[in-house]
Amino acid sequence: MIPRYTRPEMGKLWEPHSRFQKWLDVEIAACEAWTALGKIPKKSLETIKKKARFDVKRIDEIEKTVKHDVIAFLTSVAESVGPDSRYIHKGLTSSDVVDTALALLMRDSADIIIADIKELMKVLKEQAFKYKNTPCIGRSHGIHAEPMTFGLKFVLWYEDAKRNLERLKRAREIISIGKFSGAVGTFSNIPTKLEEHVCKRLGLKPEPIATQVVQRDRHAEFLNSLALTAACIEKIALEIRHLQRTEVLEAEEPFEAGQKGSSAMPHKRNPVGCENLCGLARVVRSNAMAGMENIALWHERDISHSSVERVIIPDSAILVDYMLQRLAKILKGLHIYPERMKENINRSYGLYNSQRVMLALTEKDLSREDAYQIVQKNAMQSWRERKDFKGLLKKDKDIKKYLPINEIEKIFDLAYYLRNVDYIFKRVFK
Repeated sequence: MIPRYTRPEMGKLWEPHSRFQKWLDVEIAACEAWTALGKIPKKSLETIKKKARFDVKRIDEIEKTVKHDVIAFLTSVAESVGPDSRYIHKGLTSSDVVDTALALLMRDSADIIIADIKELMKVLKEQAFKYKNTPCIGRSHGIHAEPMTFGLKFVLWYEDAKRNLERLKRAREIISIGKFSGAVGTFSNIPTKLEEHVCKRLGLKPEPIATQVVQRDRHAEFLNSLALTAACIEKIALEIRHLQRTEVLEAEEPFEAGQKGSSAMPHKRNPVGCENLCGLARVVRSNAMAGMENIALWHERDISHSSVERVIIPDSAILVDYMLQRLAKILKGLHIYPERMKENINRSYGLYNSQRVMLALTEKDLSREDAYQIVQKNAMQSWRERKDFKGLLKKDKDIKKYLPINEIEKIFDLAYYLRNVDYIFKRVFK
């Protein structure tokens, strides 16, 4: 089942008819090359190009007997072409066609995903600037650390997406490879010029050296690029899930009219979209691992990779397309609560200023160890007794020896933490 956020063209790309059409495109390109080399009559090429057809149901029917999908495909095409079909698949082995056609499918799917990433980046950039100066608490280990702005979260995700874009572009080049060198890749029944001709015609580069197959580290790189993209989607989705928790509630994924969160509890507004994305990232990651395991084959080729690829490559491409579009939709409609962010900043009694207090003490010639101990003592009391950190500092005689009240007040300035936000934005959005 194709997920509903997937682009129609991505779903159609991996349907059986599309796969067989790529096979036919490759076979006809090879016939054109043979004709250019004077090995197929021009009239026969014209007949092949005019009449060559296939029928998916007929291919399935033939395959039940021959137990070979390429032979079944060629038989179906031959039935439509007639005697000139003897020139189709001339000198080729199945992998010449299958691997080259798979490269075309992966390249086309990469183009769709690259477009998805660019759309997501637009959303991230828009939200980054919208919330550029919205203060929120930064967290490490899930615990209050120091203040930041909510826009910086989107800036971080934008930079992640930028790297994913570059990875996909590189992977697109790595898998845009054709192979027409026959069984075990020695050009035994194929002139070397034919491969150059066909690859140029299809917009591919020839595999510099092949066995019977294009080497599978190429496919693994494509799958790992998709897995890294899915992992970054998961990273964003997981953050939204944390932010939507009742105790935090700084952001919340869209909850549409008529939507229900629980069959038992009418009040529930659950981050189901983000949970869905986190789960699917696991599938894409596992597919990447299977792709890595496809690299090692027996001698010049076995077929253990084939059955795996028929699942993992279409599934990963379709899922990442879906995930990127669904994430973009969630981020566009994300409910964001700046007032709650202010409330949450204040929940830790001003303790996020502890580092500044410690550094101020060291500037008064107190050792770092002693400064740390004094500040930590007050910080732990603030946590334990739920008291204002600044108030405790003002009363501490060890603090007052070094820091007058006006300096303590100056330390507790939220704007101090946000003074370099412009610098970060300029560095990312050059």
